[in-house]
This record gives sequence, structure tokens and C-alpha cells, in this order.
Amino acid sequence: MTTSTRIVATAYGEPTTVLGQVEEELPPPGPGQVTVQVQAVGVNPIDLARVTGRMGADESKLPLALGFEASGVITAVGDGVDREVGDEVIAYSVLGAYASALNADDSKIHDKPADLDFERAAGLLLVGETAADAVATANVSAGDIVLVHGGSGAVGSVVVQLAVKAGATVIATGSSANQSFISGLGALPVTYGPGLLDRVVAAAPGVITSTIDAVGTDEAIDTSLSLHSADKIVSIAAFGRGGDGIKLVDGSSAESKAHRAQAIPDLIASAASGELVTEIASTYPLADAAKALTELGGSHPRGKIILIP
Repeated sequence: MTTSTRIVATAYGEPTTVLGQVEEELPPPGPGQVTVQVQAVGVNPIDLARVTGRMGADESKLPLALGFEASGVITAVGDGVDREVGDEVIAYSVLGAYASALNADDSKIHDKPADLDFERAAGLLLVGETAADAVATANVSAGDIVLVHGGSGAVGSVVVQLAVKAGATVIATGSSANQSFISGLGALPVTYGPGLLDRVVAAAPGVITSTIDAVGTDEAIDTSLSLHSADKIVSIAAFGRGGDGIKLVDGSSAESKAHRAQAIPDLIASAASGELVTEIASTYPLADAAKALTELGGSHPRGKIILIP
């Protein structure tokens, strides 16, 4: 058997007070499964929301397994799986990725190209799928002028790149410190804050055809409603503004699931080739998962936070 160190939440609350570490023996992989020795784990806002109870506080679910994406090396293969021990892979979406080793269904395992390092591989697919879903839902195509709110964030930066790749002109909001980064992604950068609408209009070379919102603030939605109708706004974050008629995407609909599944091969290939730029904000040892989640909740860093078992 394989021994795995896992990070779990023993209660709901602040990560520094409720996260704990457990050791467990993994059984051999069953039919259609593999065992992965984890090399890197992606940290995401949904992890923090689950720990703090913002997505529900059902005590019957404790201890709460954390994490949905990881990368690593296959160490064992179950019956019916056409893979080899030693294969480098991405595991997504797998509940309980905050671990040094895990068993996963082969349907959740994706080949990791040699040119894609473990850290970037572990942080790629959750944000990448979300961005691809938003761009597909907005039906972005050549000739469009698209406003992206949060263009320097982990999801927003991928949205910008996918929209540019589709042939659209992109205007993207961000802090003053991230204007050069946004420009480097191929977008026209503008700073958020008071006067945002005027700056967006001044930057646009024509009529803005749609908005993709990756921040969820009232400023972002109100600005976009001043530019075009609500049905031209796609948001991954403004769930409190659904009554305005904007399109909300969260991966739950059949259409959303299809967008996300279809995007995976190209996301992996583009990240490996360097065509898709992704950044690592910081790395932490797996044992410091609470510190990583605290950083994620406090400073909204550019790029992904990664745990290293």
C-alpha cells in the first residue's frame, strides 16, 4: 500500500484554526483507477469557500477533503487502464487533491507534456476550463470588442488570451501595477476604480460587443450595463447580480460542462508550448496549506498558489 499525507478541515472556519494533517494508507487502485504520487497541487478560491463554510457548513461532511487539481507521477495502475507506471499526469477534477498521493479514476487523468512543469500543470485546468467556458458562452469571435473585468487574475488572464486568440480586440481592467502585464497578454489595459466607464469608452476602438466578468464587483457589472444589454454580460463571479439578466457560468449546466471538457486538450497543449501564459504566484509546502489559503483570501495574488507535497 501507499502512505498518503492529506490536509483536511476538521471544522468550518479560518484555515489556520481548522486545517489538520492526517496519514492514511491508500488501497491499491481499483478497476479503471490509477495511483498518483503528487508533485504539485493547485489552490483555488473554491477551496477557501468550502473551508470557511461559505458553501455550506454540513458537519456530517467533516473531516472535509480539500482540493480539486494536482499533477504527479503514476505509481500503480488498476485493471482496464491503458497507462504505465512512471507516466506524468494531471489529475482533474479530483476531490481531495491536497495530498501526497491519491487514487483517481482514469477518466480524471490527463497526460502531462514534458514541456509543462508540474507546478503550472497543477494550477492550469480549473482556471483554464472556467475561462474557456466564459469565452464560449460569450460567443467571442473575430471582430468582436470584448471588455474583461479582472484581466490580470488567474481566470481573467486566460480569458484575455483566449479572446485574443479568437480574433477579438480585448479591453481588460486591472490594478495600476498590472497594466504592463495585461498589455503583454495582448489586451488594452485600463485601471479599475472611479471613472472606469469613461476610461473603457476612451480605450475602445469601437462598440463593445460583450463583457466577461471575472471579479464580480458591482462596479464591474454596473459599468458593463452602461455599455450594452445584460444578455451580453457573462460572469463567473457576480452571482448576486443574476436578477439583472446577466449570464452566470459555474460549470453546472450541460452546455457549461461541454465547454469545459472540450477545452482541456487545447489548454494543456497551449500551456506546454508557451502559447498560453500562466503564472505561479507562490508555492508552499503541503503542510502549510492554511498559510496558502490565507494568502489567497487576503491579497488576491496574480497567478496561482501551488502546494508542494
